[in-house]
Amino acid sequence: MLDQTPDQRPEQKIARIEGLRVEFQTKDGPVVGVENVSFDVRPGETVCIVGESGSGKSVSSLSLMRLVEYGGGAIAGGRLLFDAGDGKPIDLANVSQDRMRDIRGNQIGMIFQEPMTALNPVFTVGRQLTEGLRVHRGLSREKAEARALELLRQVRIPEPERRLKQYPHELSGGMRQRIVIAMALACEPKLLIADEPTTALDVTIQAEILALMDRLKRETGTAVMFITHDMAVVAQMADRVVVMYRGNKVEEGPVQEIFENPQHEYTKALLAAVPKLGEMEGKAWPEPMKLMGVENQKIEPIKGTNQVLLTVKNLTTRFPVKGGFFRRTVANVHAVEDVSFTLNKGQTLSLVGESGCGKSSAGRSILRLVEPMSGQIRLGDIDIMKLDTSGLRRARQDMQMIFQDPFASLNPQMQLSDQVAEPLLNYDIARGSELQDRVAELFDRVHLPRSFMRRFPHEMSGGQRQRIAIARALALNPKLIVADEAVSALDVSVQAQVLNLMMELQADLGLSFLFISHDMAVVERVSHNVGVMYLGRIVELGPRARVFGNPQHPYTQALMKAVPIADPRQRKQEKDLNFKPIPSPIHPLGYQPQPSAYKEVEPGHFVLTTDSGY
Repeated sequence: MLDQTPDQRPEQKIARIEGLRVEFQTKDGPVVGVENVSFDVRPGETVCIVGESGSGKSVSSLSLMRLVEYGGGAIAGGRLLFDAGDGKPIDLANVSQDRMRDIRGNQIGMIFQEPMTALNPVFTVGRQLTEGLRVHRGLSREKAEARALELLRQVRIPEPERRLKQYPHELSGGMRQRIVIAMALACEPKLLIADEPTTALDVTIQAEILALMDRLKRETGTAVMFITHDMAVVAQMADRVVVMYRGNKVEEGPVQEIFENPQHEYTKALLAAVPKLGEMEGKAWPEPMKLMGVENQKIEPIKGTNQVLLTVKNLTTRFPVKGGFFRRTVANVHAVEDVSFTLNKGQTLSLVGESGCGKSSAGRSILRLVEPMSGQIRLGDIDIMKLDTSGLRRARQDMQMIFQDPFASLNPQMQLSDQVAEPLLNYDIARGSELQDRVAELFDRVHLPRSFMRRFPHEMSGGQRQRIAIARALALNPKLIVADEAVSALDVSVQAQVLNLMMELQADLGLSFLFISHDMAVVERVSHNVGVMYLGRIVELGPRARVFGNPQHPYTQALMKAVPIADPRQRKQEKDLNFKPIPSPIHPLGYQPQPSAYKEVEPGHFVLTTDSGY
């Protein structure tokens, strides 16, 4: 077949959204979710729709599936043209729900953001995978199961025969996301809509899933509409980019054009806020990011001190696995295994690794929010492991935690000012007007207007809630803050502001951070030292410049390779990614692991020599 000439190709469009307007009914009258948005998707092309939370990117895709109506929205204007295969585009805005049911899953597949809610917990994976094939394609049970197995192999799921009989809760997040992708691809749709399909995933699994989607697109010619707020993912995946802001499309163009020559102010600001791996090369100390539109911004390196604040030695935390009729302990989860490090005053040590590597358990063990099995933890002169309940309560004034999900860690029924005041009242530090002044100062500190003090958590955006969590952690003037994935759920520009705020507070107050994250670009920006965790152990530890510039452990090298870079010229290939499945951290009761032994490869840069299983 002869290749089409460029002027013919644009005519062939699988989907075309024209002048879309979506309204949501609220108590205060209609709210416009999307206004006058138009773009199209061609066969075999990936169109990325980017923007922050609330920009209308998901609303656009849900409108095309006609699912927005189930979420309280109504298509108030515009056309949703889709080529169902007979050459005559149909307007999906006007077809019946019966016809839509036939198109959904069969000709338009959708990968939802949260795989656990997209799968039905009471049916096996096999039942959910074969359902669409039997409804849309009329396959027999045997043929549907054979196709389901083929799909699971396509998305690289190990032991597919076993997985078909399992339930969603028995699988990891990455596996569930692959099942959802397999379901969306089951009937070989012409258009695949992927709504933030990698947001909650680890770097390595994200890299695999992006490479998988790219390969499937090339093999099957499916068009992809990819919705995300992660600009590095856009650089990795997109052919064309549509930028949305507050319900409107503000810019559209080829991916290289958008990254190298953005026209709209919002696109420029969005790209400026993305931390890029490699940006800190040649810089000895962390420093805040330069943000657009911020006047008189101080960009000064944060050196910290040489004075040790926190010493952790041979920390081990295990969780019992109960089983049998009498619920006896039958095995242990080795969550943290023989971990040692020091953290200086005014500096940041980051622990990085994938889900389940033990980094959050290590952070919680240090504050004794979970009880370690053995090891030493010293904060200044205080031996944290030897403290009784009242001693631990006093010590907690000096060590605070910022949790991953600010909404879950705030009380929905309390005003924000009361939540920030609570630690001060608990420790009897301030009362009356002095308390009000302290709370107002803390709001100023985290750059929130004082008028927000009377608000409730649900009235705030994610980034604002995270600032409240930071204000509350600062209330007692702690020396150490454990930040557990504190910015992972935030939009790019909000994430940049919160990171800058944390670094500004570190410079002003001499705070030490134990920063737990799986985002390597963020870690590179904020850290003095980095510890890479794998299966409960630190496999590599040293100054940030050394660990990032000269990674020695094979796991660290694999992790670095997987990080998507926000530059369309530096795309990852599937052949570059060679991940081994992570072994189980569950061991029988009598199991005695080897102690951790390290080799110093450069001054202060240590690599694990004990077999870590990678």
